[in-house]
Amino acid sequence: MYPPSRKDFISLTLSDPHSHSYNNGKHRRQSCWRKWKQLSRLQRSLILFLLALLLIFGLLSYPGITEQWRGLSDREDWLDLNDRELKTILPVVKSLFGQAAGKAPAPVAGPHVQPALGPAVGPEGVGPDTGPGAGLDVVMEPRGPNIPILAKPPIKKKSFLNKRDPPNLQKDGNISDTVGGEKQEVVQDGEGEEEDKEKKMISWRGAMIEADQATEPPPSANEKEAEAEALPANPANTVPQEVSTGTADRLEAVRDAFRHAWKGYKDYAWGHDELKPISKSFGEWFGLGLTLIDSLDTMWIMGLKEEFAEAKNWVEKELTFNKNVDVNLFETTIRVLGGLLSTYHLTGDQLFLEKAKDLGSRLMPAFKTPSKIPFSDVNIGKGTAHPPRWTSDSTLAEVTSIQLEFRELSRLTQEPQYQEVVNEVMKLVHKLPGKQDGLVPMFINTNSGQFTHKGVFTLGARADSYYEYLLKQWIQGGKTEDELLEDYLQAIEGVKKHLVRQTGPSRLTFVGELSHNRFNPKMDHLVCFLPGTLALGAHNGLPGDHMDLAVELTETCHQMYKQMETGLSPEIVHFNLQSSDSRDVNVKPADRHNLLRPETVESLFYMYRFTKDNKYRDWGWDILQSFNNYTKVPGGGYTSINNVRDPVNPGPRDKMESFFLGETLKYLYLLFSDDMELLSLDKYVFNTEAHPVPIWPSPPK
Repeated sequence: MYPPSRKDFISLTLSDPHSHSYNNGKHRRQSCWRKWKQLSRLQRSLILFLLALLLIFGLLSYPGITEQWRGLSDREDWLDLNDRELKTILPVVKSLFGQAAGKAPAPVAGPHVQPALGPAVGPEGVGPDTGPGAGLDVVMEPRGPNIPILAKPPIKKKSFLNKRDPPNLQKDGNISDTVGGEKQEVVQDGEGEEEDKEKKMISWRGAMIEADQATEPPPSANEKEAEAEALPANPANTVPQEVSTGTADRLEAVRDAFRHAWKGYKDYAWGHDELKPISKSFGEWFGLGLTLIDSLDTMWIMGLKEEFAEAKNWVEKELTFNKNVDVNLFETTIRVLGGLLSTYHLTGDQLFLEKAKDLGSRLMPAFKTPSKIPFSDVNIGKGTAHPPRWTSDSTLAEVTSIQLEFRELSRLTQEPQYQEVVNEVMKLVHKLPGKQDGLVPMFINTNSGQFTHKGVFTLGARADSYYEYLLKQWIQGGKTEDELLEDYLQAIEGVKKHLVRQTGPSRLTFVGELSHNRFNPKMDHLVCFLPGTLALGAHNGLPGDHMDLAVELTETCHQMYKQMETGLSPEIVHFNLQSSDSRDVNVKPADRHNLLRPETVESLFYMYRFTKDNKYRDWGWDILQSFNNYTKVPGGGYTSINNVRDPVNPGPRDKMESFFLGETLKYLYLLFSDDMELLSLDKYVFNTEAHPVPIWPSPPK
């Protein structure tokens, strides 16, 4: 039997002699609270949740907030919010739901946090992004126009990366395609998630490095302060830099960019490998002054005599290779040995040749292997060499992209051993089984001398410069080495048969990847070297359809820049094969970074030299403008960025690669120069780091 219901209160009305009435309203209010407490936790939570929804709708009706949330809804995929955006939104949500759960509300960033504003108009007419989290890290004084907003770089693990980042193996696809008479499965864009799982093994140009080998500690308070001071800020009305586009103006703009980059290096990283322009510090890789040596011939070509004299003085008095340090054979050859050889040829100064001879002799222990395929790493002080500690493999691009430099060193010194060891590598690779219509796997074992990881073919990381050096060695040697030409022609046919496709929406021609007969529409920015190489081959008498393909691929590489909000290409793109999709290019969040790479402007240089079509100059000018708008750091230097899709918060990575001065700015300068005899392509061949070496005279017949 249920007990009788309990009455909570009694309402009384009392009167006094003066006819004043009394009402127990206070007790009524207390009883309302008692009623609320009698509700279950679920009921109270539902009521608070509804109130929270009403609050959110009220906030959305406020114009300023509406603009921020509209920026979120306009994104292609709002699930790809970056960390800054999440930090802006999550406190509000947590606060609301914390109240619903009966907890104290979480503090929310107040109005004292002032967003930093980016450019009002992007390189492709993109307006300002007012999405959530736009520039909320720091409040900075506005600066003059043409300097982008750069967010504070994230604290991240330091990895000894190589220029050629690795392609990633893809999951099985379920769509088949038939190309060249062979059935190939097509891996669609959504199936590339396995890429993120391979991050534990990282590569810069090709050498696999474990990401957890070395870590960078969080910055100290002083370092954070220095980073904040280095961050530029734009007023709201900043627009991308537009100056006169005459030849002289463009050349001077490239010189100005170099001077600005060099100022940062000189002030904060002099004699070290790389500049960290945001924190105004430096990064060390081998301790050989990589940026300085990579830049020597660029300064000479640009006529920057004062800067060149300073750098030469450092080479003469400070540069030594007698140090106990492991260096990567490939990177040291193309950057340091190549830089010294090219500077010797341009200046005639014996200092650079003597340094090149010293370095070349110290790299030779790498070739002391059972197979004659060189190890990836050499200790230039101890005279020892070894593979990476996790494998006995070398990447194919590394062992087949050192030939131009070693062959030239033999010619200059009349010491044949340098040319002999690298020629032997090419002969071994020429005869190896495991190729597919001239395409080669990415790895080769230093013990057995055989290909490993067979069946995976790419023109991106770890294989790219193998194809480049086949052609360039043939040109360097006076077009007499038939095996090199044979391998190159066969490889290009293999590329056209297995790797070339067109996008569905706009019919853009691109080069994908092949993994065990499964096609993946993934293309590294590194592959944009190929149009220039194809054009160079056609210029030297190879089939005309090579030039046709070069024209189409150059357009695609241009679109990789043009279709991004910052006007800068991401590191990797995935192309759409379906005509129903309106976009040609998709970019995964992990691939949206830009490292100031040179491959596209390299191809623009070749295409302009051979066609004289001014559109290639205009495309190069657009790229330079985007570098200035989104990567230029006020105190000096340029920084790679994390997100080419976000013009307001591109996210600086606090690193200026040496190849930005050694390659990117050099090719831009040559692109804009009217002097076709300045490093004529009939007299010089460029190594894969843009260092020119002479084409040898043809031997008498």
